[in-house]
Amino acid sequence: MSSPNPESTDSESPTIPSDSSTENNNPADPDPDQPNGESSNSGEGGEEEEGECGFCLFMKAGGCKESFVAWETCVDEAEKNGEDVAMKCMEATSALKKCMEAHADYYEPILKAEKAAQEEAIRELEKEKAAKDSEQNLESKEDLQKI
Repeated sequence: MSSPNPESTDSESPTIPSDSSTENNNPADPDPDQPNGESSNSGEGGEEEEGECGFCLFMKAGGCKESFVAWETCVDEAEKNGEDVAMKCMEATSALKKCMEAHADYYEPILKAEKAAQEEAIRELEKEKAAKDSEQNLESKEDLQKI
């Protein structure tokens, strides 16, 4: 099976709606998964935001909606209370990642983007370390020349 392309028009491939895709949508549209047009957010974690971002809509449309909402609520609470988001939401983040990996067929574009971002961060850290090491070596050579 080929991996889904977020820009593909194949109806079976998941797509990540861009932020602009929500601009013309009616934020009051009910959740199609809920009967009688009820909102999917039944008081848990607050009211659904108007004009919700495309990423959030994508995350909630997959099999990890509950894990994502729990993570989102945790992050909001941490930010509101001035807490360290990474520390406070470690369990929620772990649960969300495990869920996404279990539903990799849908969340593959996000998982791939996350992996690419991690790889880029590692490359940047390695560049910074190499530059620092080079600078320290240069300073050491200059100190030796003074002796």
